Amino acid sequence: MTHDDATADAVTGPGGTPPGPSPVRPVPSPEDAALPAELAPAARALFGDRLDLAAAYAELLATDGVVRGLIGPREAPRIWDRHLLNCAAVAERIPEGASVIDVGSGAGLPGLVLAIARPDLQVVLVEPLARRTSFLIEAVQQLGLAKTVRVFRGRADEAATDATGTGPFSADVVTSRAVAPLDRLSGWCLPLAVPGGRLIALKGASAADEVAEHAEIIDRLGGGEPSVHLCGVGVIDPPTTVVEIVRERVVRPPSAKKAPKRSRGGRKRAR
Repeated sequence: MTHDDATADAVTGPGGTPPGPSPVRPVPSPEDAALPAELAPAARALFGDRLDLAAAYAELLATDGVVRGLIGPREAPRIWDRHLLNCAAVAERIPEGASVIDVGSGAGLPGLVLAIARPDLQVVLVEPLARRTSFLIEAVQQLGLAKTVRVFRGRADEAATDATGTGPFSADVVTSRAVAPLDRLSGWCLPLAVPGGRLIALKGASAADEVAEHAEIIDRLGGGEPSVHLCGVGVIDPPTTVVEIVRERVVRPPSAKKAPKRSRGGRKRAR
């Protein structure tokens, strides 16, 4: 899922007809979404009494998500460990009652997972592609999350600047998973965080190297010193690695060149 996908206006409902299953792919089965017994303790710890809701979302990913090309068919049997538990572990870094914007949400990872695990959160899923936003809107309705989750079709910069007429949006926490390197990600996400808010980017084992490479650019964008955290230690193996960046300063983009002033008669003033 990339932020550079084609832009589009905000949507308020499903659009278009999803593609049918590929003739070369096996027909997806709800059985692929079954929670493995060895992962049940972790799932109960992370989702609590909303585990059934998480299971319903897992089934959506393993069936409709595969049909629409949002999840690869080989990923379906690993939805719990690679996706749901990996994302749910991040909830420990989010304050109670926080607002969250998930940039490049794709199939809802991690945004929908966080909304399931944490009913106290208000979540906006930001995604530019129509087929993905269509899936997200339907998933929100089917899972009964419409009171706490909103879907915005567009890029992060459009969400931050009201480019589509439905924003602007801002939040205490901005999340992102598998979208872009930290320099570009910070440029897109930090403007969506309230001053003192933070970007939480799900990263891999090379997170520390990425922080070292992009720390100077992050500072110029108004971000504080990035910190690397492991989420879900003792609950999932391996734990989820995140990079956390606080928006310490509001940095405005360079303003466009001002139009020449006009005299009272409407003519341009001589320079």
